[in-house]
Amino acid sequence: MPGFSLGRHRIDPPLLLAPMAGITDRPFRRICRRFGIGMTVTEMIASRAVEQGRERTERMAELDADEHPAAIQIAGAEPRFVMDAARWAVAHGADMVDINMGCPVKKVCKQVAGSALLRDELAVARILRAVVQAVDVPVTLKIRTGWDEKSKNVARIARIAEEEGIRMLTVHGRTRSQMFHGHANWEDIGLAKQAVSIPVIGNGDVVDAASALDLLRLSGCDGVMVGRAVQGNPWVLAEISAVLQGQPQPPPPTRQQRWRIVEEHMQALHAHHGERRASQMIRKHVAWYSKGLPASAEFRAAFNRIHEWSQQMAAARQYFVGID
Repeated sequence: MPGFSLGRHRIDPPLLLAPMAGITDRPFRRICRRFGIGMTVTEMIASRAVEQGRERTERMAELDADEHPAAIQIAGAEPRFVMDAARWAVAHGADMVDINMGCPVKKVCKQVAGSALLRDELAVARILRAVVQAVDVPVTLKIRTGWDEKSKNVARIARIAEEEGIRMLTVHGRTRSQMFHGHANWEDIGLAKQAVSIPVIGNGDVVDAASALDLLRLSGCDGVMVGRAVQGNPWVLAEISAVLQGQPQPPPPTRQQRWRIVEEHMQALHAHHGERRASQMIRKHVAWYSKGLPASAEFRAAFNRIHEWSQQMAAARQYFVGID
């Protein structure tokens, strides 16, 4: 499947890593890049957090020197704060600024940000127009198909986005009310694709190469964004990347290959976040990496009782290197 141009960058293959809060930090994105993705996106950064100048916000925007093309994703309800956050993102090295209007989390929607904005199409237009005028890099947008089943407006939002200068649209094939329940409606993503001429990326329930191809076939969209399926399984990106490029799918990882990624990820989290924070974060990642492996439930239960970093490293090494 051919890629496409976005500003001065080529998105090829048209495979994107979804932004996931608390997951797609700099260490995780570094791991995923080696498996064939065409573009990374940071975790969502609230525009008001940018204004407050928090240290954690600065860390969330850090990009590797070779992490290009990359977008910094921002969110907010007030155009002036979102504009300032967009300028801040460009100053931090973003090749694109991605605006989140798809987050379904209650605390975000209570601020009339994320997917809550889909109920106010005039506000959508105001925010998009302000950001496009504020920066000189491509501005992209991520949305859901609507607030609920009775108010799907994905095609109208797509047209507004194109009219206001958005250069790429990503559509998660669920409404806000669905949260992450039920199956993503890939045909609804196709409604956005039919409505505009800019690239449209499909997102939701892509778990392997076969589902990626099904999404593309049913939606007609220009690329795929993968999220939860990557947790503990970055190798799925190589599988999808290969099929998009018409290449043979790679074999599953050996136990040594799996351990090398787990070890690298653990060490990168330690270097990026510090020992205390990394020791907490690694529990979910190691649990995901162990999913489906022999005696994984027993391992996870034991691993979650360990609090010392050196002991966590030793326990993970013993499990992953010693599995059959």
